[in-house]
Amino acid sequence: MTRITVPDQPTGRLTDAWRRCVGTGRFELALRRDYQDSLALVQRDIGFRHIRGHGLLSDGVGVHRPYDHVGERHVHHSFTYVDQVVDAYLDLGIRPFVELGFMPSGLASGDQTVFWWRGNVTPPRSWSQWADLVRATVAHLVDRYGLDEVRSWPIEVWNEPNLEPFWQGADRGAYHRLYEVSAHAVKEVDASLQVGGPAISPGADGWLVPFAEFVTDRQVPVDFVSRHAYTSGPGQHVPFGTHQTLAPATELLTQFAAPRRHLAGTALADLPVHITEFNSSYRPDNPIHDTAFHAAYLAPVLAAGGDLVDSFSYWTFSDMFEEVGIPTDHLVTRHTDGRIAVLAWAPVDVTGLSPAPDRHPVALSIPLGPAGTTSAFLLRSSVSEEAGNAWAAWAEMGRPRSPAARQLDALREAAEPARTHRALPVAAGRVEVDLTLTRHEVTLVELSPVVDETPPWWDATRLLGLPAETDRKE
Repeated sequence: MTRITVPDQPTGRLTDAWRRCVGTGRFELALRRDYQDSLALVQRDIGFRHIRGHGLLSDGVGVHRPYDHVGERHVHHSFTYVDQVVDAYLDLGIRPFVELGFMPSGLASGDQTVFWWRGNVTPPRSWSQWADLVRATVAHLVDRYGLDEVRSWPIEVWNEPNLEPFWQGADRGAYHRLYEVSAHAVKEVDASLQVGGPAISPGADGWLVPFAEFVTDRQVPVDFVSRHAYTSGPGQHVPFGTHQTLAPATELLTQFAAPRRHLAGTALADLPVHITEFNSSYRPDNPIHDTAFHAAYLAPVLAAGGDLVDSFSYWTFSDMFEEVGIPTDHLVTRHTDGRIAVLAWAPVDVTGLSPAPDRHPVALSIPLGPAGTTSAFLLRSSVSEEAGNAWAAWAEMGRPRSPAARQLDALREAAEPARTHRALPVAAGRVEVDLTLTRHEVTLVELSPVVDETPPWWDATRLLGLPAETDRKE
Protein backbone atom coordinates (compact mmCIF):
# COMPACT_ATOMS: atom_id res chain seq x y z
CA MET A 1 0.00 0.00 0.00
CA THR A 2 1.41 3.36 -1.04
CA ARG A 3 1.48 6.02 1.66
CA ILE A 4 0.41 9.45 0.46
CA THR A 5 2.47 12.32 1.82
CA VAL A 6 0.34 15.33 2.62
CA PRO A 7 2.23 18.57 1.78
CA ASP A 8 3.49 20.74 4.62
CA GLN A 9 1.86 23.83 3.10
CA PRO A 10 -1.81 24.15 2.10
CA THR A 11 -2.63 23.69 -1.58
CA GLY A 12 -5.99 25.46 -1.34
CA ARG A 13 -8.82 26.52 0.91
CA LEU A 14 -11.90 24.41 1.66
CA THR A 15 -14.86 26.76 1.39
CA ASP A 16 -18.15 26.36 3.20
CA ALA A 17 -20.13 26.55 -0.05
CA TRP A 18 -21.77 23.22 0.85
CA ARG A 19 -23.07 24.72 4.10
CA ARG A 20 -24.51 27.94 2.70
CA CYS A 21 -27.89 26.52 1.73
CA VAL A 22 -30.03 23.41 2.06
CA GLY A 23 -33.29 22.48 0.36
CA THR A 24 -36.68 21.82 1.86
CA GLY A 25 -40.14 20.91 0.63
CA ARG A 26 -43.14 23.20 0.30
CA PHE A 27 -42.93 26.32 2.39
CA GLU A 28 -45.71 25.65 4.90
CA LEU A 29 -44.25 22.30 5.99
CA ALA A 30 -42.20 24.39 8.40
CA LEU A 31 -45.36 24.93 10.44
CA ARG A 32 -45.21 21.27 11.53
CA ARG A 33 -43.60 20.34 14.82
CA ASP A 34 -41.88 17.23 13.45
CA TYR A 35 -40.39 19.31 10.63
CA GLN A 36 -39.04 21.87 13.08
CA ASP A 37 -37.62 19.09 15.28
CA SER A 38 -35.82 17.60 12.27
CA LEU A 39 -34.45 20.96 11.19
CA ALA A 40 -33.28 21.68 14.75
CA LEU A 41 -31.29 18.42 14.67
CA VAL A 42 -29.76 19.36 11.31
CA GLN A 43 -28.85 22.80 12.57
CA ARG A 44 -27.30 21.43 15.76
CA ASP A 45 -25.08 19.02 13.85
CA ILE A 46 -24.36 21.04 10.68
CA GLY A 47 -25.58 24.63 10.88
CA PHE A 48 -26.68 25.60 7.37
CA ARG A 49 -26.83 29.32 6.56
CA HIS A 50 -29.90 29.43 4.31
CA ILE A 51 -32.87 27.23 3.40
CA ARG A 52 -34.80 27.17 0.10
CA GLY A 53 -38.12 25.58 -0.78
CA HIS A 54 -41.18 25.86 -3.04
CA GLY A 55 -44.55 27.49 -2.69
CA LEU A 56 -44.03 30.76 -0.80
CA LEU A 57 -46.75 32.40 -2.88
CA SER A 58 -48.96 29.34 -3.43
CA ASP A 59 -52.46 29.17 -2.02
CA GLY A 60 -51.49 27.06 0.98
CA VAL A 61 -49.51 29.93 2.49
CA GLY A 62 -52.39 32.33 1.96
CA VAL A 63 -50.45 35.47 1.01
CA HIS A 64 -52.62 36.51 -1.94
CA ARG A 65 -56.21 37.00 -0.73
CA PRO A 66 -58.53 38.55 -3.37
CA TYR A 67 -61.99 39.72 -2.31
CA ASP A 68 -64.94 41.72 -3.62
CA HIS A 69 -66.29 44.77 -1.86
CA VAL A 70 -68.96 47.16 -3.09
CA GLY A 71 -68.78 45.55 -6.49
CA GLU A 72 -65.04 45.99 -6.86
CA ARG A 73 -62.24 43.46 -6.68
CA HIS A 74 -59.47 44.05 -4.15
CA VAL A 75 -56.47 42.07 -2.91
CA HIS A 76 -55.38 41.66 0.69
CA HIS A 77 -51.87 40.36 1.39
CA SER A 78 -51.69 38.18 4.49
CA PHE A 79 -48.33 37.15 5.93
CA THR A 80 -49.39 35.21 9.04
CA TYR A 81 -47.97 31.88 7.88
CA VAL A 82 -44.94 33.52 6.27
CA ASP A 83 -44.07 35.16 9.59
CA GLN A 84 -44.49 31.93 11.55
CA VAL A 85 -42.22 30.02 9.17
CA VAL A 86 -39.52 32.67 8.93
CA ASP A 87 -39.59 33.23 12.71
CA ALA A 88 -39.05 29.49 13.18
CA TYR A 89 -36.17 29.51 10.70
CA LEU A 90 -34.42 32.43 12.36
CA ASP A 91 -34.89 30.88 15.81
CA LEU A 92 -32.97 27.86 14.46
CA GLY A 93 -30.18 30.03 13.07
CA ILE A 94 -31.07 29.64 9.39
CA ARG A 95 -32.17 32.31 6.91
CA PRO A 96 -34.48 32.03 3.89
CA PHE A 97 -33.12 31.68 0.38
CA VAL A 98 -36.35 33.08 -1.05
CA GLU A 99 -37.93 31.42 -4.08
CA LEU A 100 -40.65 33.53 -5.72
CA GLY A 101 -43.36 31.05 -6.72
CA PHE A 102 -45.71 29.50 -7.44
CA MET A 103 -48.64 31.51 -8.84
CA PRO A 104 -51.61 32.15 -6.54
CA SER A 105 -54.79 30.75 -8.13
CA GLY A 106 -56.46 34.15 -7.78
CA LEU A 107 -53.78 35.67 -10.01
CA ALA A 108 -53.09 32.75 -12.37
CA SER A 109 -53.85 32.88 -16.09
CA GLY A 110 -54.51 29.14 -16.26
CA ASP A 111 -55.15 26.05 -14.18
CA GLN A 112 -51.98 23.96 -14.79
CA THR A 113 -50.51 22.80 -11.48
CA VAL A 114 -47.66 20.69 -10.15
CA PHE A 115 -47.53 18.32 -7.16
CA TRP A 116 -50.49 17.04 -5.19
CA TRP A 117 -50.77 20.39 -3.40
CA ARG A 118 -51.43 22.05 -6.75
CA GLY A 119 -48.77 24.70 -7.13
CA ASN A 120 -49.94 26.77 -10.09
CA VAL A 121 -47.31 27.13 -12.82
CA THR A 122 -48.98 29.54 -15.24
CA PRO A 123 -48.01 33.17 -15.83
CA PRO A 124 -49.99 35.86 -14.01
CA ARG A 125 -53.08 37.19 -15.72
CA SER A 126 -51.97 40.65 -14.61
CA TRP A 127 -48.28 41.52 -14.61
CA SER A 128 -48.90 44.63 -12.54
CA GLN A 129 -50.67 42.60 -9.85
CA TRP A 130 -47.80 40.12 -9.83
CA ALA A 131 -45.40 43.02 -9.33
CA ASP A 132 -47.63 44.28 -6.49
CA LEU A 133 -47.51 40.84 -4.87
CA VAL A 134 -43.72 40.55 -5.10
CA ARG A 135 -43.23 44.11 -3.90
CA ALA A 136 -45.63 43.67 -0.97
CA THR A 137 -44.02 40.38 0.07
CA VAL A 138 -40.47 41.71 -0.02
CA ALA A 139 -41.47 44.97 1.67
CA HIS A 140 -43.16 43.04 4.47
CA LEU A 141 -40.03 40.97 5.04
CA VAL A 142 -37.95 44.13 5.23
CA ASP A 143 -40.42 45.80 7.59
CA ARG A 144 -40.55 42.80 9.92
CA TYR A 145 -36.94 41.62 9.89
CA GLY A 146 -34.99 44.75 8.94
CA LEU A 147 -33.22 45.77 5.75
CA ASP A 148 -29.77 44.66 6.92
CA GLU A 149 -31.13 41.18 7.60
CA VAL A 150 -33.09 40.74 4.37
CA ARG A 151 -30.14 42.00 2.31
CA SER A 152 -28.49 38.68 3.20
CA TRP A 153 -31.41 36.64 1.77
CA PRO A 154 -30.97 35.83 -1.95
CA ILE A 155 -34.27 36.10 -3.85
CA GLU A 156 -34.64 33.65 -6.75
CA VAL A 157 -37.30 34.04 -9.42
CA TRP A 158 -39.28 30.80 -9.92
CA ASN A 159 -38.11 27.19 -10.18
CA GLU A 160 -37.01 25.27 -13.29
CA PRO A 161 -38.96 27.31 -15.86
CA ASN A 162 -37.32 25.28 -18.64
CA LEU A 163 -39.49 22.30 -17.65
CA GLU A 164 -43.12 22.30 -18.73
CA PRO A 165 -44.36 20.79 -15.44
CA PHE A 166 -42.95 23.86 -13.63
CA TRP A 167 -43.73 26.64 -16.15
CA GLN A 168 -46.52 26.51 -18.69
CA GLY A 169 -45.11 25.54 -22.05
CA ALA A 170 -41.54 25.96 -20.74
CA ASP A 171 -41.90 29.37 -22.41
CA ARG A 172 -38.54 31.13 -22.20
CA GLY A 173 -39.88 34.48 -23.35
CA ALA A 174 -42.64 34.40 -20.73
CA TYR A 175 -40.06 33.56 -18.08
CA HIS A 176 -37.89 36.49 -19.14
CA ARG A 177 -40.87 38.78 -18.64
CA LEU A 178 -41.60 37.18 -15.25
CA TYR A 179 -37.99 37.71 -14.24
CA GLU A 180 -37.98 41.32 -15.45
CA VAL A 181 -41.15 42.26 -13.58
CA SER A 182 -40.06 40.41 -10.44
CA ALA A 183 -36.52 41.79 -10.36
CA HIS A 184 -37.68 45.37 -10.75
CA ALA A 185 -40.29 44.86 -8.02
CA VAL A 186 -37.62 43.57 -5.63
CA LYS A 187 -35.28 46.46 -6.38
CA GLU A 188 -38.10 48.98 -5.90
CA VAL A 189 -38.16 47.91 -2.25
CA ASP A 190 -34.40 48.42 -1.96
CA ALA A 191 -31.71 48.44 -4.62
CA SER A 192 -29.29 46.48 -2.43
CA LEU A 193 -31.50 43.38 -2.19
CA GLN A 194 -30.18 40.31 -4.06
CA VAL A 195 -32.23 38.91 -6.94
CA GLY A 196 -31.33 36.27 -9.51
CA GLY A 197 -32.23 33.30 -11.70
CA PRO A 198 -32.99 31.51 -13.97
CA ALA A 199 -33.06 28.42 -11.66
CA ILE A 200 -32.85 25.99 -14.57
CA SER A 201 -32.71 22.21 -14.38
CA PRO A 202 -29.91 20.01 -15.77
CA GLY A 203 -29.87 19.87 -19.55
CA ALA A 204 -31.06 23.45 -20.02
CA ASP A 205 -27.78 25.34 -20.22
CA GLY A 206 -28.99 26.72 -23.54
CA TRP A 207 -31.13 29.10 -21.48
CA LEU A 208 -28.13 30.81 -19.89
CA VAL A 209 -26.80 32.96 -22.73
CA PRO A 210 -30.27 34.14 -23.84
CA PHE A 211 -30.99 35.03 -20.21
CA ALA A 212 -27.75 37.00 -20.01
CA GLU A 213 -28.52 38.77 -23.30
CA PHE A 214 -32.05 39.60 -22.18
CA VAL A 215 -31.13 41.14 -18.82
CA THR A 216 -28.23 43.03 -20.42
CA ASP A 217 -30.23 44.43 -23.34
CA ARG A 218 -33.17 45.37 -21.09
CA GLN A 219 -30.98 46.55 -18.19
CA VAL A 220 -32.74 44.18 -15.82
CA PRO A 221 -30.99 43.78 -12.45
CA VAL A 222 -29.41 40.41 -11.67
CA ASP A 223 -27.12 39.71 -8.71
CA PHE A 224 -26.53 35.98 -9.08
CA VAL A 225 -27.05 33.06 -11.46
CA SER A 226 -28.76 29.85 -10.32
CA ARG A 227 -28.94 26.32 -11.68
CA HIS A 228 -29.78 22.79 -10.48
CA ALA A 229 -27.67 19.61 -10.74
CA TYR A 230 -28.73 15.95 -10.67
CA THR A 231 -27.26 12.71 -12.00
CA SER A 232 -30.23 10.33 -12.08
CA GLY A 233 -31.72 8.65 -15.12
CA PRO A 234 -35.34 7.79 -15.97
CA GLY A 235 -37.50 6.57 -13.11
CA GLN A 236 -38.28 2.89 -12.61
CA HIS A 237 -41.41 3.04 -10.50
CA VAL A 238 -42.34 0.57 -7.80
CA PRO A 239 -45.11 0.92 -5.21
CA PHE A 240 -44.26 3.90 -3.00
CA GLY A 241 -40.82 4.32 -4.51
CA THR A 242 -38.63 5.00 -7.52
CA HIS A 243 -35.32 3.50 -8.65
CA GLN A 244 -32.99 5.23 -11.11
CA THR A 245 -29.62 4.73 -12.73
CA LEU A 246 -26.91 7.19 -11.71
CA ALA A 247 -24.09 8.86 -13.58
CA PRO A 248 -20.72 9.08 -11.78
CA ALA A 249 -20.60 11.79 -9.12
CA THR A 250 -18.08 13.74 -11.23
CA GLU A 251 -21.01 14.62 -13.48
CA LEU A 252 -22.38 16.80 -10.67
CA LEU A 253 -19.13 18.79 -10.68
CA THR A 254 -19.34 19.15 -14.46
CA GLN A 255 -22.82 20.60 -14.03
CA PHE A 256 -21.60 22.91 -11.25
CA ALA A 257 -19.02 24.33 -13.67
CA ALA A 258 -21.50 24.81 -16.51
CA PRO A 259 -22.85 28.33 -15.72
CA ARG A 260 -19.44 29.99 -15.66
CA ARG A 261 -18.38 28.08 -18.75
CA HIS A 262 -21.44 29.15 -20.74
CA LEU A 263 -21.53 32.73 -19.42
CA ALA A 264 -17.86 33.50 -20.09
CA GLY A 265 -17.67 36.72 -22.07
CA THR A 266 -21.17 37.89 -21.07
CA ALA A 267 -22.11 40.60 -18.59
CA LEU A 268 -22.98 37.88 -16.07
CA ALA A 269 -19.58 36.15 -16.23
CA ASP A 270 -18.37 37.32 -12.82
CA LEU A 271 -21.60 36.99 -10.86
CA PRO A 272 -21.95 34.53 -7.97
CA VAL A 273 -23.25 31.11 -9.00
CA HIS A 274 -25.64 29.26 -6.72
CA ILE A 275 -26.59 25.62 -7.33
CA THR A 276 -29.93 25.91 -5.58
CA GLU A 277 -30.64 22.16 -5.83
CA PHE A 278 -28.24 19.23 -6.14
CA ASN A 279 -28.41 15.53 -5.43
CA SER A 280 -28.12 12.20 -7.16
CA SER A 281 -31.89 12.01 -7.67
CA TYR A 282 -34.54 14.72 -7.51
CA ARG A 283 -37.09 12.10 -6.44
CA PRO A 284 -37.91 12.17 -2.71
CA ASP A 285 -39.15 8.57 -2.96
CA ASN A 286 -35.83 7.19 -4.24
CA PRO A 287 -34.43 5.11 -1.34
CA ILE A 288 -30.85 5.66 -2.51
CA HIS A 289 -30.84 8.84 -0.42
CA ASP A 290 -30.95 6.86 2.82
CA THR A 291 -28.07 4.50 2.08
CA ALA A 292 -24.43 4.43 3.10
CA PHE A 293 -23.66 4.19 -0.63
CA HIS A 294 -25.09 7.69 -1.06
CA ALA A 295 -22.81 9.20 1.58
CA ALA A 296 -19.73 7.81 -0.17
CA TYR A 297 -21.13 8.83 -3.58
CA LEU A 298 -21.52 12.50 -2.60
CA ALA A 299 -18.37 12.87 -0.48
CA PRO A 300 -16.09 13.93 -3.37
CA VAL A 301 -18.72 16.46 -4.50
CA LEU A 302 -18.73 18.14 -1.10
CA ALA A 303 -14.94 18.14 -1.13
CA ALA A 304 -14.56 19.82 -4.54
CA GLY A 305 -17.81 21.67 -5.27
CA GLY A 306 -16.77 24.88 -3.53
CA ASP A 307 -13.98 25.37 -6.07
CA LEU A 308 -16.62 25.80 -8.78
CA VAL A 309 -19.59 27.67 -7.29
CA ASP A 310 -20.47 30.00 -4.44
CA SER A 311 -23.02 27.63 -2.91
CA PHE A 312 -24.60 24.24 -3.62
CA SER A 313 -27.80 23.30 -1.83
CA TYR A 314 -28.54 19.65 -0.99
CA TRP A 315 -32.08 18.76 -2.02
CA THR A 316 -33.52 18.12 0.58
CA PHE A 317 -32.63 17.92 4.28
CA SER A 318 -35.70 15.81 5.11
CA ASP A 319 -38.05 13.25 3.54
CA MET A 320 -40.88 15.56 4.61
CA PHE A 321 -41.08 16.83 1.07
CA GLU A 322 -44.38 15.86 -0.50
CA GLU A 323 -43.52 15.83 -4.17
CA VAL A 324 -44.06 12.81 -6.00
CA GLY A 325 -8.34 17.59 -10.17
CA ILE A 326 -10.87 16.10 -7.91
CA PRO A 327 -9.82 14.28 -4.73
CA THR A 328 -9.90 10.52 -5.29
CA ASP A 329 -10.65 9.17 -1.82
CA HIS A 330 -9.68 11.78 0.79
CA LEU A 331 -9.46 15.44 1.66
CA VAL A 332 -7.15 16.95 4.31
CA THR A 333 -7.76 20.35 5.92
CA ARG A 334 -6.01 22.33 8.64
CA HIS A 335 -7.92 24.49 11.11
CA THR A 336 -6.53 27.77 12.36
CA ASP A 337 -6.04 26.26 15.82
CA GLY A 338 -3.69 23.57 14.45
CA ARG A 339 -6.15 20.67 14.26
CA ILE A 340 -6.09 18.48 11.17
CA ALA A 341 -9.26 17.01 9.68
CA VAL A 342 -9.23 14.14 7.20
CA LEU A 343 -12.36 13.19 5.28
CA ALA A 344 -11.98 9.82 3.55
CA TRP A 345 -14.47 7.81 1.56
CA ALA A 346 -14.66 4.38 0.00
CA PRO A 347 -15.23 4.06 -3.76
CA VAL A 348 -18.69 3.36 -5.14
CA ASP A 349 -19.87 1.74 -8.35
CA VAL A 350 -22.91 3.43 -9.87
CA THR A 351 -23.37 0.68 -12.48
CA GLY A 352 -23.93 -2.10 -9.96
CA LEU A 353 -21.78 -4.36 -12.13
CA SER A 354 -18.59 -4.19 -10.05
CA PRO A 355 -19.37 -4.50 -6.36
CA ALA A 356 -17.52 -2.04 -4.16
CA PRO A 357 -14.62 -3.61 -2.24
CA ASP A 358 -15.27 -4.73 1.34
CA ARG A 359 -12.05 -2.98 2.43
CA HIS A 360 -10.46 0.21 1.10
CA PRO A 361 -7.10 1.26 2.60
CA VAL A 362 -5.96 4.88 2.89
CA ALA A 363 -2.43 5.57 4.20
CA LEU A 364 -1.35 9.15 4.85
CA SER A 365 1.67 10.97 6.21
CA ILE A 366 0.37 14.23 7.65
CA PRO A 367 2.31 17.23 8.99
CA LEU A 368 1.31 18.12 12.55
CA GLY A 369 2.78 20.85 14.70
CA PRO A 370 3.92 22.73 16.61
CA ALA A 371 7.60 21.84 16.65
CA GLY A 372 8.45 19.38 19.39
CA THR A 373 5.08 17.56 19.26
CA THR A 374 5.58 13.86 19.97
CA SER A 375 2.01 12.57 20.16
CA ALA A 376 -1.31 13.14 18.40
CA PHE A 377 -4.87 12.42 19.54
CA LEU A 378 -7.01 10.83 16.83
CA LEU A 379 -10.82 10.94 16.95
CA ARG A 380 -12.58 9.04 14.18
CA SER A 381 -16.28 9.25 13.29
CA SER A 382 -17.64 6.87 10.64
CA VAL A 383 -20.82 6.00 8.80
CA SER A 384 -21.03 2.88 6.68
CA GLU A 385 -23.26 -0.09 5.93
CA GLU A 386 -22.80 -1.18 9.56
CA ALA A 387 -22.42 2.11 11.45
CA GLY A 388 -24.45 5.31 11.57
CA ASN A 389 -26.97 3.70 9.24
CA ALA A 390 -30.57 4.38 10.24
CA TRP A 391 -31.79 2.93 6.95
CA ALA A 392 -30.23 -0.46 7.72
CA ALA A 393 -31.63 -0.40 11.26
CA TRP A 394 -35.10 0.43 9.94
CA ALA A 395 -34.85 -2.46 7.48
CA GLU A 396 -33.76 -4.82 10.27
CA MET A 397 -36.81 -3.73 12.28
CA GLY A 398 -39.00 -4.96 9.43
CA ARG A 399 -39.45 -1.56 7.79
CA PRO A 400 -42.20 -0.32 10.11
CA ARG A 401 -44.52 2.12 8.34
CA SER A 402 -45.19 4.14 11.49
CA PRO A 403 -42.33 3.52 13.93
CA ALA A 404 -43.29 3.52 17.59
CA ALA A 405 -41.59 5.92 19.99
CA ARG A 406 -39.08 3.31 21.15
CA GLN A 407 -38.29 2.46 17.52
CA LEU A 408 -37.73 6.12 16.71
CA ASP A 409 -35.36 6.36 19.66
CA ALA A 410 -33.50 3.31 18.38
CA LEU A 411 -33.28 4.78 14.88
CA ARG A 412 -31.88 8.04 16.23
CA GLU A 413 -29.27 6.08 18.15
CA ALA A 414 -28.47 4.00 15.06
CA ALA A 415 -27.96 7.19 13.02
CA GLU A 416 -25.10 8.32 15.26
CA PRO A 417 -21.65 7.80 13.70
CA ALA A 418 -19.42 5.13 15.19
CA ARG A 419 -16.59 6.81 17.11
CA THR A 420 -13.15 5.52 18.02
CA HIS A 421 -10.03 7.21 19.34
CA ARG A 422 -6.37 6.51 19.92
CA ALA A 423 -2.96 8.15 20.36
CA LEU A 424 -0.45 8.15 17.51
CA PRO A 425 3.25 8.99 17.60
CA VAL A 426 4.53 12.11 15.87
CA ALA A 427 8.03 11.88 14.41
CA ALA A 428 9.88 14.67 12.62
CA GLY A 429 6.70 16.75 12.56
CA ARG A 430 4.59 14.07 10.88
CA VAL A 431 2.00 11.51 11.93
CA GLU A 432 1.27 8.39 9.92
CA VAL A 433 -2.42 7.55 9.68
CA ASP A 434 -3.54 4.16 8.38
CA LEU A 435 -7.25 3.81 7.69
CA THR A 436 -9.18 0.83 6.46
CA LEU A 437 -12.61 1.81 5.23
CA THR A 438 -15.40 -0.71 4.99
CA ARG A 439 -17.88 -0.89 2.12
CA HIS A 440 -19.40 2.53 1.36
CA GLU A 441 -17.80 4.07 4.43
CA VAL A 442 -17.26 7.77 4.93
CA THR A 443 -14.99 8.62 7.85
CA LEU A 444 -13.90 11.84 9.49
CA VAL A 445 -10.58 11.81 11.33
CA GLU A 446 -9.61 14.72 13.57
CA LEU A 447 -5.99 14.98 14.71
CA SER A 448 -4.86 17.25 17.52
CA PRO A 449 -1.34 17.72 18.91
CA VAL A 450 -1.07 16.41 22.47
CA VAL A 451 0.34 18.47 25.30
CA ASP A 452 1.05 15.90 27.99
CA GLU A 453 -0.04 17.16 31.41
CA THR A 454 0.19 13.80 33.19
CA PRO A 455 1.59 14.37 36.72
CA PRO A 456 4.91 12.63 37.44
CA TRP A 457 3.40 10.46 40.18
CA TRP A 458 0.67 8.98 37.99
CA ASP A 459 0.80 5.18 37.73
CA ALA A 460 -2.17 3.35 36.22
CA THR A 461 -1.23 0.11 37.97
CA ARG A 462 -2.16 1.66 41.32
CA LEU A 463 -5.84 1.96 40.38
CA LEU A 464 -6.38 -1.42 42.08
CA GLY A 465 -4.21 -0.56 45.07
CA LEU A 466 -1.15 -2.45 43.83
CA PRO A 467 2.32 -1.16 44.64
CA ALA A 468 3.76 1.42 42.27
CA GLU A 469 5.70 0.04 39.33
CA THR A 470 8.90 1.53 40.74
CA ASP A 471 8.27 -0.09 44.15
CA ARG A 472 7.81 -3.53 42.58
CA LYS A 473 11.07 -3.19 40.65
CA GLU A 474 12.92 -2.43 43.84
